Amino acid sequence: MFEGFTVTDVPVDGAVIHVRHGGAGRPVLLLHGHPRTGSTWHAVAPALVRAGFSVVVPDLRGYGRSRGPAPAADHSAHSKRAVAGDMAQLMTRLGHDRFSVVGHDRGSYVGLRLALDHETRVDRVVLMDCLPISEHLDRADARFATAWWHWFFFAQPEIPERVITADPDSWYTGDPAVMGQENYAEWRSAVRDPDVVRAMLEDYRAGMTIDREHEEADRARGHRVSAPLLVLWSLRDDLAQLYGDPLTIWRSWATEVEGRGIDSGHHVAEEAPEDLVAALVPFLQRRGAGGRRADADRD
Repeated sequence: MFEGFTVTDVPVDGAVIHVRHGGAGRPVLLLHGHPRTGSTWHAVAPALVRAGFSVVVPDLRGYGRSRGPAPAADHSAHSKRAVAGDMAQLMTRLGHDRFSVVGHDRGSYVGLRLALDHETRVDRVVLMDCLPISEHLDRADARFATAWWHWFFFAQPEIPERVITADPDSWYTGDPAVMGQENYAEWRSAVRDPDVVRAMLEDYRAGMTIDREHEEADRARGHRVSAPLLVLWSLRDDLAQLYGDPLTIWRSWATEVEGRGIDSGHHVAEEAPEDLVAALVPFLQRRGAGGRRADADRD
């Protein structure tokens, strides 16, 4: 996987981020979801390099081979604000002042926080298979609780760790024929690590508490995503079934929103990488202010 990419560990405040990066041109940061690692992008990242981008693929704090601090009582150590801070520092260390962000699943929440907390650095945003956490929770009903029950289970103290680590191979399932053998092996190794499992659960605990508070504070003061936002969702997942057109909700969070569904299951980077790249490249290359191409829109 990731032939020609540099693989390294980058220290940031409170964490060490395992990252792959390669290519030249406009920087793009790819953020994975749960329970994956950065290797979920193994088919997408090289295609973006071939399209002329500099691509950065980290493991999020505590996921995969990245390491962060011990959990905090208020879950702030694994808040999306903290993880977005990791990513901002990572991009600085790699020499990228401005960049685009592509996030999937839990990585989308980090992407949203980057766009809100570091808006002068983020010039384009792609968020996949998500709504803001607060929007999910505001709409939580029996259908949501039944389909997304893991949010409420993962939020419980201690019990999920005992259940998952007792038999991680039964809890987390994947198909190497779909994922790719190397991606599958990296993911399987990660979910067998009790420290990774704890960090992934803290991600969800933060979502139900401090992340929701941060989003509600943004909404109360009218703070919106100022960068162009592309929203993508998997047509064989349940986001549209639960909420209808996701763009209707996202328009209250961003000034410039577009998007569409992709014929895929949830893990679109693995299941439909060519369709995903076809959706990403035109948006990331689009001409910006003054008629410049995106790869010239850098400080």
